[in-house]
Amino acid sequence: MRIGKIFRETKETKIEVEINLDGAGKTEIDSGIGFFNHMLNLFAAHGQFDLKVKCAGDLEVDGHHSVEDIGIALGQAFKTALGNKIGIARYGTFFLPMDESLAFISLDISGRPFLVYEVENLAPMIGNFDSELVEEFLRAFAFNAGITLHAKILYGKNSHHKVEAIFKALGHALRIATEHDDRVKGVPSTKGLL
Repeated sequence: MRIGKIFRETKETKIEVEINLDGAGKTEIDSGIGFFNHMLNLFAAHGQFDLKVKCAGDLEVDGHHSVEDIGIALGQAFKTALGNKIGIARYGTFFLPMDESLAFISLDISGRPFLVYEVENLAPMIGNFDSELVEEFLRAFAFNAGITLHAKILYGKNSHHKVEAIFKALGHALRIATEHDDRVKGVPSTKGLL
């Protein structure tokens, strides 16, 4: 089993994250933000990752610190769970329709963190969730996991649908990229290192 556990505490948040990349989509999520809980549940279900997230954050300020710090901790846990990367597929790309919206995620477990984020015209708030935090979460996750991540909404109108499509597509793309490929001997890089 590829499992990563992280405990992270700052003056703004106290976070526990555990991810099992070889799970079945079981979740225990408590971020303190309802909509974000929903997105993390969808991410795990579509990635078939078992995921536990518990966060006590300064929500009296806003959700920024909690969402970003969960991204940091989840990225670190993901990287730990992945281990030496021997035999993984490495790349994952997924298009996901959510009613009128279409999301695209493409990623490389490269060890070279980068984020390209092309998502426009989100409502400022989705429930109690600041929509600007989608980009903050993805950046924190990608940079701490060591992933090159491209996220794009090709079209859509409903902000909930757009963001939901991103999180579901991210789960699918990561599942593809983390799967073992028996044809891959060692790490999937001509450099011999990821």
